[in-house]
Amino acid sequence: MTQHVAPPLVLIPETAPFDPDQRAWLSGYFAALLGPAIEGATALAPGEMPGGESKKLADNDDAPWHDPSMPLPDRMDLAKERPEAQKLMAAMAQQDCGQCGYNCADYANAIFLKNEARLNLCQPGGKETMRMLKKLEEEFGAAGGAAPAASAPAAEAKAPDLGPLGYCRENPVEALFLSRRRLNEPGGEKETWHIEIGLEGTPIKYVVGDSLGLFPANAPALADAVIAELGARPERMIGGKTLRERLLADYSLGAAPDNLYQLLSLLTSGEARRKAQALASGDDPDGDAAYLDVLGALHKFPGARPDAEVFLEALDELQPRLYSISSSPKMDVGRVSLTVDAVRYNHRSRLRLGVASTHLGERLPEQTKVKVYLQKAHGFALPEDLGKDVIMCGPGTGIAPFRAFLRERAATQAPGRNWLFYGHQKQASDFFYKDELNKLKDDKVLTRLSLAWSRDGSEKTYVQDRMRENGADLWKWLDGGAHFYVCGDAKRMAKDVERAIIDVAAQHGKMNAEEAVAYLAALKKAGRYQADVY
Repeated sequence: MTQHVAPPLVLIPETAPFDPDQRAWLSGYFAALLGPAIEGATALAPGEMPGGESKKLADNDDAPWHDPSMPLPDRMDLAKERPEAQKLMAAMAQQDCGQCGYNCADYANAIFLKNEARLNLCQPGGKETMRMLKKLEEEFGAAGGAAPAASAPAAEAKAPDLGPLGYCRENPVEALFLSRRRLNEPGGEKETWHIEIGLEGTPIKYVVGDSLGLFPANAPALADAVIAELGARPERMIGGKTLRERLLADYSLGAAPDNLYQLLSLLTSGEARRKAQALASGDDPDGDAAYLDVLGALHKFPGARPDAEVFLEALDELQPRLYSISSSPKMDVGRVSLTVDAVRYNHRSRLRLGVASTHLGERLPEQTKVKVYLQKAHGFALPEDLGKDVIMCGPGTGIAPFRAFLRERAATQAPGRNWLFYGHQKQASDFFYKDELNKLKDDKVLTRLSLAWSRDGSEKTYVQDRMRENGADLWKWLDGGAHFYVCGDAKRMAKDVERAIIDVAAQHGKMNAEEAVAYLAALKKAGRYQADVY
């Protein structure tokens, strides 16, 4: 049997911020993901397969669809002539957010190599991604395709090994929920919280740019409403827990899954069955599919009431949520902070709640335990050279990692300049961390602060508008070697920021359109443009 390279000595360097056990596990994980390598080699090159076949695996350097603003059909069209693993990658949401425990390319490769059987881990892609992954697997099987690793011992494992405690979603650790304080002033339309979680007694050690994964619980009122709609007993024991406990902590009550519609179709008839089957196939017969959560699906098919145990089997597991860390370990010793928008809205006379955001913002009592894990950043970190200038663009809760960056730069007394573009709806109510940012300016840590408010005045102003207004200075910073960071909405804001950089390069860098686009691509390739988008 082919031997793997000794992982701790090669794949994860000694200088990486992990203890020996963590390095060993991560190296083993990457070795298993990449497949067998020749003894003595460091690792397979990106996209390379065992046996010399090249460009079979997915990788970001050969992925023209790796754009979170691109619709799924367009991504799949770009990948239609590509190998199987690359098609799988094109089905992902392209955010490299890490919520699945991988980045997009690695998740696709893990599925392709049969090292990962779960197809529902891409939270940003949701049902759209899961349906496409299922369709691709069916197509691969119908075409006689098989992953090269299908017969390997790793493929026979029934469950993945647990990673280091506190460093992966499969092995979270309990931490202490310390406090919450509201960041919005009166008059704001949103509800945003600064969350503090204690890490003392846990093995978690983070750096700025990392994210914290958190396992939430569903709202008790929602779980009780589902139980009542089922006509079931909340105390019924299923798998060692009561039905109510299962619905609170183990199963998602958000978007109704295809399996639930399939189950409901078996318990009804006529037009109702046709609609349930259509929803299970991804169609939208009544134009309401986007708003149907589990309770809404039960309301839509009142004649179909499955047994509680069968009902649970049709639900998706409750997934952890990732939040960008807004603190610095050098300044906020023994704790981590998050910046969280509490999601709530009304639809058809029902109040809908974001699961994790309202769990943190209102339901979780202070000084109680919560399950968390650290998600290391994928290419989102401050420059190693403390003298480099840093430009940060983070509207709304996108300010979270940049609060961490600024606190880190203050703690390390980094000589490089710092420029923050921040925006929200109204300055009077939505200027998060106002006092902190002004003090950082007074202390000469924050060199420039450019603000944009979309609901103040007759014209809406966004961060990309401020970038263009300050284009001459922005170009001087970029031309002088500054690193640029953006955090926030992947679909619109991040693309608008990229367009602004292209415009600034064209106008102030005296470039034509093609040269300006190439300039942004070069920034990305050099690691000088980094994004944390969701």
